[in-house]
Parts: sequence; C-alpha cells; structure tokens
Amino acid sequence: MFEIEGRMLAGYFGGLPHFILYFVVAAALLSIFLLVYVRLTAHDEFSLIRNGNAGAAAALGGTMIGFVLPLSKAVAQATSIPDLLIWGMAAFVVQCLAYLVCRWLVPGLSEKIESGHLASGLMVGAFGIAAGLLNAASMSV
Repeated sequence: MFEIEGRMLAGYFGGLPHFILYFVVAAALLSIFLLVYVRLTAHDEFSLIRNGNAGAAAALGGTMIGFVLPLSKAVAQATSIPDLLIWGMAAFVVQCLAYLVCRWLVPGLSEKIESGHLASGLMVGAFGIAAGLLNAASMSV
C-alpha cells in the first residue's frame, strides 16, 4: 500500500464511509427542508427564479444558507445519525420561524417578492442567514 508521511493510504480513506453517510443524510435534510419551505411560502420560488426574479433568488438563497450553517455544525458535532437528525430539525424549525417573522413584519411579502421587489427578498434572506448563524452558535454538545 502507498504511504503518505509515514501513514498508510488506507488510513486516510478509513473515514470515507462515515463521510458519505453524514453527507447523504445532510443532503437529504436540505432537500426535505427545501420541499417543505417552498410550500410554506405563498409564492413559487423556483418558477420565479427561472424567470429571473432576483428577490426570490435572494430569499431562497439566504434561507438555504441559513439552514446549512447550523446543519454543517450539526454534522461536525453529531455523535450519531439520530443526533444529526435532531439538530437538523432544530435548524429546520428556526428557518421556518424566521420566514414567518418576516411575513409578519412585511405585510404582502409574497406579493412583493413575486412582483420583483429585491428588498423584500433580501430581507427574507438576511433573516434566514441571521437565524442560521444564531442557531449554529447556540448548538452545543
């Protein structure tokens, strides 16, 4: 077997199954989150984004980042897949709440995003990122 700095190459790949498992679970959580989130909103983000709506892209992009920030911390600190799922669900709930707060603060939020108001989309995205940062920072083992 090949050696790198005195260590067998097989040792470097020993964690590969663990990496693949956690990556796949995290990607599945992100996919499920997106499916639920786009149904929580009153507008069709993917259709709006396909049509060049920057507000919808900013909102969904920021929300995705806001979800993945704590999810990445959960992957890094999880001791098991159930542990990862619990922390992932916490991130899920926080992001949904962040969106609901934005809807409460900005009446007609979905209509504004649909009509291309970038400011509304940026606010949703910023709330998502802020909530994700606070969520990740609050996670502890």
